[in-house]
Amino acid sequence: MKDELAKALSDQVNAEIYSAYLYLAMSASAEHASLKGAANWLYVQAREEMAHAIHMYQFILDRGEHPSLPAVQAPKAAFADLKEIFEEVANHERKVTERINKIATLAMKNSDHACYQFIIWYVNEQVEEESNDADILAKLKMIGKDQGQLLNLDKDLATRVYANPFPADSKLSGAAPATLA
Repeated sequence: MKDELAKALSDQVNAEIYSAYLYLAMSASAEHASLKGAANWLYVQAREEMAHAIHMYQFILDRGEHPSLPAVQAPKAAFADLKEIFEEVANHERKVTERINKIATLAMKNSDHACYQFIIWYVNEQVEEESNDADILAKLKMIGKDQGQLLNLDKDLATRVYANPFPADSKLSGAAPATLA
């Protein structure tokens, strides 16, 4: 793997960890506002982002490269309301999509078919992410200031459960690598 591609993937590992931090901060803000369903949805999102980071980290290692791990930026800690949170979610995911697309383009430019194939999963994932975020944000805009409808949406958001996005990857199953056992 070319250095510029390994660096781009390492930078994305950092961005995925930042995403997890951001969603944890958002989850805490929703929890503080007694919106436990939204807090759950955002917490599940944080776990998914960490799974993405570990998946990318492992890919870099599998390709014989050494991931760089710079400091993770602290996210915004407080939000006015759930609408602001999901506006931030939508904006953030659009930025993530840009980053992922740039990695896909870089992989194509470098004729790195393995990396391109790897990153395409994330390209498709971002379509789902942006669609989900837009759906929740549209509902929040329809709800407006109706507290009863906000509580109904909160109940819906509470139903989200974490599912490992990479269940077939034994390296991500939670067991320590043989070299660390």
